[in-house]
Amino acid sequence: MSVLEHLEPKSVFRFFEEMCAIPHGSRNTKAVSDWCADFARARGLEYHQDGDNNIIIIKEATPGYEAAPPVILQGHLDMVCEQTADCQKDMSREGLDLAVDGDFVYAEGTTLGGDDGIAVAMAMALLDAEDLPHPRLEAVFTVDEEIGLLGAASIDVSPLKGREMINLDSEAEGIFTVSCAGGNTSACLLPLTRAPFDGAGVTIAVGGLTGGHSGAEIHKGRANANVLMGRILRAAARRTELRLLRVDGGLKDNTIPVACTAQVVAAEPQAVLDTVREMEAALRNEYRVTDPELWIRAEASAPAERPMDERSTRQVLCMLSCLPNGVQAMSAEIHGLVQTSLNLGILATGEDTLRASFCVRSSVDSQREMLKDRLACLMEELGGTVEFAGDYTGWQYREDSPLRDRMAGGFRGQYGKEPNIEAIHAGLECGVFAGKLPGLDCVSIGPDLFEIHTPRERLSVSSVQRIWNFVVEVLKRSK
Repeated sequence: MSVLEHLEPKSVFRFFEEMCAIPHGSRNTKAVSDWCADFARARGLEYHQDGDNNIIIIKEATPGYEAAPPVILQGHLDMVCEQTADCQKDMSREGLDLAVDGDFVYAEGTTLGGDDGIAVAMAMALLDAEDLPHPRLEAVFTVDEEIGLLGAASIDVSPLKGREMINLDSEAEGIFTVSCAGGNTSACLLPLTRAPFDGAGVTIAVGGLTGGHSGAEIHKGRANANVLMGRILRAAARRTELRLLRVDGGLKDNTIPVACTAQVVAAEPQAVLDTVREMEAALRNEYRVTDPELWIRAEASAPAERPMDERSTRQVLCMLSCLPNGVQAMSAEIHGLVQTSLNLGILATGEDTLRASFCVRSSVDSQREMLKDRLACLMEELGGTVEFAGDYTGWQYREDSPLRDRMAGGFRGQYGKEPNIEAIHAGLECGVFAGKLPGLDCVSIGPDLFEIHTPRERLSVSSVQRIWNFVVEVLKRSK
């Protein structure tokens, strides 16, 4: 007896349970992709499976819907594999232990993978159904979304005729996501020259910051530890001659850094200590609301390496002071939406190079390119370079969206109210597909999921029922 067989809609939860029995963490998607291919072959459906394990399954329109525009149903096959400290499961080899508690489905001791297994289950239930009217359906299941939208980037979209896409990777019922940011990683590299300097060592540390996601929380005005350190070092350099040994802060470019440490050799170390004390008071006042636990410390230390020479020190301080950071533009179309931003997430000092890594985001591709050019321009003037990696396209808001209008009409009919139309300043596969399929009309929806990417993840059964009914109605309205 299956755990979920009593849940409605039965077909959706049947496919979800089958999927959960197959290990499908990121970079471990061959088995689940083959399961999708077996499903298609058993039903005589056209399918296209690639070497990365992405798969497209196509079902032609039901009678009367042949002239309706095809609809793409999209989700991803991979899940984030996390488990409790006492869970002994090998998630690379073993399926999940599903359980039901009232309105919620969860997995014992591990993540559930409702993000985004429920999208796959819904799409397969639609492909499997014999009694539901629909246009040509093109189910697109990508891989490795959780580690950088990799499958969406690599998939060949030539089999797709549709230019309307319902992405099923959102986690809040009643919200239509209609725009997202594109982005890239920009690494600014500054060559360093080192030389002896007669002075005393001082170590400066910034900590206690709030931090957060560099997309979803960049607009909240929280302090960036790397940027603050640049201000502190510039202020100290105005008080006394100094040389920088190193500056290091942040762990991920997509996270607002909460700590940074610098080491200097100063002609007058007391001037550095005084500067730090004054800057701490000033910065604690500036960030008293967003970063109430902010602290800055300085103490004498013995230099462990040769410092940078005068020119390299000056260039690093200029770089940290002048590189752009934070919100650069707000959307004129969607109130409160950050359109363009960047985050100085990582500073790392080597023997002969300083690396400053940014996560650059924009829902308008031309603005993302503008920021890349600004970084390159400054680094060229300083004698450095910039390396760009992982570019993905933004998904710009469409003023005219027949799909959004049709879905809004179906939502009003089912829920008796208007949906919430939102955009996010983070990456979604929708942005990648918008770049690959010119003119793509896309909306992202999904049932209520809570605490995703943690062992406390849970999926609302009643929400799945409502989203299923909603999608069925939207497809029915497609002609």
